Amino acid sequence: MPPPVDRTLFALGFSAAAADIDEIGHVNNAVWVRWIQEVATAHWMAVADPAEVAARLWVVTRHEIDYLRALGPGGHVTARTWVGDAPRGARFDRHVEFVGEDGTVHVRARTTWAMIDRASGRPLRVTAEVAAPFLR
Repeated sequence: MPPPVDRTLFALGFSAAAADIDEIGHVNNAVWVRWIQEVATAHWMAVADPAEVAARLWVVTRHEIDYLRALGPGGHVTARTWVGDAPRGARFDRHVEFVGEDGTVHVRARTTWAMIDRASGRPLRVTAEVAAPFLR
């Protein structure tokens, strides 16, 4: 699913290192999950107001991942990520596609994140001001 035109797209490249490869010779599923978290966090850090970053953090509440094509040692992908529909309370859905150098999608994911107040550890409603940098 391509990103909607009204969403801010963020991209980050990844390369498969030897430590990322499992016993069947491709990037381990746990590594894809780690990369999902890394690109989501980098997107937040790139567009959020520094005061929001200092006061809030995000935690994953759900992953839905389709592993479509293996990536071997030394392989390169670009993770493209964007937010889904408007936030629901403390939750925001995020979409991620890992695209190979040939344009083929290797992994597609939809994850749900909840915003947490750093001081109290409690969920916070995602306000329009927090959501705005992710929307065009």
